Amino acid sequence: MPTIAYDASRAALYTPERHPTLFETGRAHTPVQWAVEAARLAYYRAEESEAERLRLAEALGSAGFGAPVFFRDHATFAFGTSNAGDGTALIAFRGTQPDEIRHLATNLQAQQTEWNESGGRVHAGFAKAARSVLPQVRDWLGGEARQHSRLILAGHSLGAALATLAATVLQPALTVTLGSPRVGDADFVAALAELHVMRIVDGCDVVTQLPPALSFYAHAGAVRYIRCLDGVCVDDPSPSEIEADRLQGRARYAAEHAWRPGSVLLRELADHAPINYARGFF
Repeated sequence: MPTIAYDASRAALYTPERHPTLFETGRAHTPVQWAVEAARLAYYRAEESEAERLRLAEALGSAGFGAPVFFRDHATFAFGTSNAGDGTALIAFRGTQPDEIRHLATNLQAQQTEWNESGGRVHAGFAKAARSVLPQVRDWLGGEARQHSRLILAGHSLGAALATLAATVLQPALTVTLGSPRVGDADFVAALAELHVMRIVDGCDVVTQLPPALSFYAHAGAVRYIRCLDGVCVDDPSPSEIEADRLQGRARYAAEHAWRPGSVLLRELADHAPINYARGFF
């Protein structure tokens, strides 16, 4: 059972960077925990102030990672860091700024474009954002981080889409996505078949259901589903099991959270908060 309480607040959804790190100095963390928390830490506004940069560095240091290196281009942001213990290189991509989540459904209705890096067609906006920082990432992996023992990619929301695209280029040992929208078509997904992609879905999270499957988009990676009713993460449940859990989860949310001041009105949005993903692993 999760040790972190479910957070239905608007603050959890719109300002995830305010929450302190879940990494604990002296505690052994798994590679999946590294990725899940790194995806959340990518929201720290480390590029905007020295105080936030130090805050991110301290959080990563709690898990044995060194100071972060930033990859930026206009609205796209990611950071890379290396673990001093086993040499793991970890890259986390930031998602859409949460205070603009109301625009996400519209943004996802973009045309597809060829993803020549691996094959298939993908969301044109996601492709442009990924391509804007991939040269910086490659330079870091081939330079400062060239001695890395393995590579892990992570991201939440838009960051999850960028991590998925980057995986086709960088061939990581593990890619962990939180609340990922569909990124490309079936041919693109096929190019990821030999890679370890862990796609985590939290309950009713509406972003994971966009763009609709009927719009020539498909999901990449086997799903790990965080149940609405108990917050436990389970592997690859059936569609009927997911739907039954979501029905009960919506009813419980309406009774326990939706009416409270400061809460997100709909569970479909509240479940997208990064902390509600992290609670399934910490």
